[in-house]
Amino acid sequence: MDKAALRLTLFGLLFTCVNFAAAKKKIDIYSFHINCTVTSRYATTVITSRVANALNKSQEVHFEVKIPKNAFISEFRMTIEGKTYDAIVKEKEEAQQEYSQAVSRGESAGLVSAVGRTLEDFKTSVTVAANSKVTFELTYEELLKRRLGKYELLINAQPMQPVADFKIDVHIHESTGISLLEVKGGLNTKDLANAVTTTRAQEDAWVKFYPTRDQQKNCDDCTKNGLNGNLVIMYDVERTKQSGDLKVAKSYFVHYFAPTDVQRIPKNVVFIIDQSGSMQGKKIQQTRIAMLRILSDLAEDDNFGLIIFSSHIQVWKPELLKATAENVEEAKRFVKEIRSDGATDINGAVLNAVNMINRYPQEGSASILILLTDGDPTKGETNPVKIQENVKKAIGGKYPLYCLGFGFDVSFKFLEKMSLENNGAARRIYEDSDADLQLQSFYEEVAMPLLTNVQLNYQGVANVTQTTFSQYYNGSEIVVAGYITDNSLESLTTEVIALSKSTKVVYNDSLLTDDFGNDGLEHGNYISRLWAFLTVKQLLAKIMLLKGQEKDNAKKEALELSLKYKFVTPLTSLVVTKPQEDEVQVAVKPNEEKRHSSGRKQKITNWTGMLLAAKPGNRPSPRSHARQHPGSRSRLKSLRVPIQYGLTMSSRTVTDYHYDFLDYDMGFQLRKTPQKPLTTSPPWKSIRILKSSGNAQPICYDVPFALNVRLQQNDPTEFYMNGELETIGGNGFKQIVIFYKPNHQLRLSTTIIDYSYGSESKTFSWDQELTHHETEHVSLVLRSNEMDITMGNMRIVILLHKEDGSVFLWPAVRQQPKDVSSSGILGEAEILYEVIPGTQTPMLKLKDQEVKASWVTMKDYRLPAAPVVGCWLVPFEAVTQKTISDFAITQP
Repeated sequence: MDKAALRLTLFGLLFTCVNFAAAKKKIDIYSFHINCTVTSRYATTVITSRVANALNKSQEVHFEVKIPKNAFISEFRMTIEGKTYDAIVKEKEEAQQEYSQAVSRGESAGLVSAVGRTLEDFKTSVTVAANSKVTFELTYEELLKRRLGKYELLINAQPMQPVADFKIDVHIHESTGISLLEVKGGLNTKDLANAVTTTRAQEDAWVKFYPTRDQQKNCDDCTKNGLNGNLVIMYDVERTKQSGDLKVAKSYFVHYFAPTDVQRIPKNVVFIIDQSGSMQGKKIQQTRIAMLRILSDLAEDDNFGLIIFSSHIQVWKPELLKATAENVEEAKRFVKEIRSDGATDINGAVLNAVNMINRYPQEGSASILILLTDGDPTKGETNPVKIQENVKKAIGGKYPLYCLGFGFDVSFKFLEKMSLENNGAARRIYEDSDADLQLQSFYEEVAMPLLTNVQLNYQGVANVTQTTFSQYYNGSEIVVAGYITDNSLESLTTEVIALSKSTKVVYNDSLLTDDFGNDGLEHGNYISRLWAFLTVKQLLAKIMLLKGQEKDNAKKEALELSLKYKFVTPLTSLVVTKPQEDEVQVAVKPNEEKRHSSGRKQKITNWTGMLLAAKPGNRPSPRSHARQHPGSRSRLKSLRVPIQYGLTMSSRTVTDYHYDFLDYDMGFQLRKTPQKPLTTSPPWKSIRILKSSGNAQPICYDVPFALNVRLQQNDPTEFYMNGELETIGGNGFKQIVIFYKPNHQLRLSTTIIDYSYGSESKTFSWDQELTHHETEHVSLVLRSNEMDITMGNMRIVILLHKEDGSVFLWPAVRQQPKDVSSSGILGEAEILYEVIPGTQTPMLKLKDQEVKASWVTMKDYRLPAAPVVGCWLVPFEAVTQKTISDFAITQP
């Protein structure tokens, strides 16, 4: 067991659940303890797992843990046969060199592979001799953040087998007193709820979770394999002084500031909502639901505005309006009509919102911008750096911008930097059934501003964390920490200056040096660790904003603190020596942006695989988590390919692989087959129509070739649209003709556009400048390769596409009345379907029929960029309930 050492390098943020294939390999987790101590919001958690190898031969034992994303691992050790192997923290580049050398020798490698919404995963392994034991011990630290009036401590446990000695012990100490204590989560349900006990004193609270073997099989998320879930402990503290809670220990101080004696400030808020084509389906539905709830929550003295954007920017009202019942109801009607379509003009939308707020008086109110988008800028100004510069200059530090990134198609770093530059924050909204609740929850955090322009001042201190805050919200908390440099201080004094409405307020406090201590606890150094934790977090955020020498200095300071306090951060790695053959395992800090990059809506240009454990002499293999296939019913297995130079796939190459679906959560496995590649466009003799649906994924269908077809027919509104197909190439339409009421006719070809209204007529050319023409109930807007047509309550955009030497037209229905039935090959506005589970061949239930479907890719010509999208391909007749002869006409 004492052969040449194996170094295990654990990169970045790591994580608390244990996962073993115990039953099959006779691995017994005979003890599993989680011990957490919270002192003045600073939590230190230790997970100890003791495992026995019950076989008469050595075997590999795996250790997998989950911890909160906000946490830093600070200690890891393994004890085998009485010998302890402690980890040390090294600079990431140094550890990477050791790893690269090991990989070049063909030694094993491992990587963290999963990132969840609130937890992150880490796994490692060690070979344990026959009938021997190993103890894993992991420590992580975090500063609990107050949201909506509560601190939340999240503990995850997933041993994957019932454990005889299973314990979770939590001790919370708050010297000002504990005012609230709640225990929730999946581990507090059914029989397991009887295993939870709570005890409260004035300054302390204890939560114990000691389930029996039988209880470990009976909870909402439990299985025969034991526990699988979270214990969520929420609490709040007594606030005896409005000036805050000031603590000092060993020359470090921390100041918690959360006054409750101030009235709410009316807010000026503009919601900037992305309605581009990528928001279609469930995302736009959930956005509408969330916005309706948010509008209902506005106070009557709030002022609000709504801007929706895609290729074009639509302002509900040109100025902010009071949130009266009448205005809110009108805004709700506007929100209900939001439909997804077009590209993404983030720059124009945000600048419009800034102009709207700047025109409104700011005195006595708090202004807020909230941007929701799911994609990168693709219209107007598309350079992210330029957009960030424009927004920062326009806002001028006057109020915060909060950016919500919906899903993983968006460049979250772009949003994060833009929000940080403007005193705000960015948050990812996960594409899930509760996305609307995520949106609403974020709004609730900023819904009630209490103070603006908050400045905290201290005397005789240095290395102080952030002391200026643009706004303080009800239910939150401002935390400042620093180092006391003046040893002659008789007391530490604090001064907080802020604005409440338009009135200046000042809070003063002091703590005598005689009261300096360690809060009565044996771990009096928690304040210095809290200071270091908060400083590193803020420096990592600053690195994103700084340039040149300032950036280098911030990075150096963050690295030095990470090494000193043994924090595993994005700048450091954890290295442990363990008894094994000459190999190296590496666990890299998870990165949501990289993991989900294959799900981005831009063309996939590079998939870098994640390394898996490999025996000496074998090449490592990557694991790539690609986008989940809609309707798939199983978990992604690994994509295993050589990793030396990464894996490069174009969007075309992806179609050369057969998708083998194995689970819902992770996506799909790519398996090379002799299958014929899927094409992105149908054969020349037909066109393929893409239809939005009320479901998350669109459907599409091939229209059998006919020279002239009825595209849209709406008898009650007297709107008719016909099309003449291309005879060569078959990409789209050669001519489109629209009739509206008896006296309007619009004829579009690939060269000119003729519009006649009674005895009047007008001719347009596709290459002319922006043109807007209006007559009775008709609006025509001609812009670059687009004719935007509104006739009554119908809105159609005709796009001119130029592709591979072919020029053709394509119609996109942007708006049509839902209470009036439409016919034509474009048919109704939305088509609903259900994916039928458990079938070998994909089947959809569509219009009360079960139809075969296949997942294909195609170009969406309804958008100017014609992006490649996926859709369920179904028969033409299943959608239209007719044959092509029912839509054929003699002339367009």
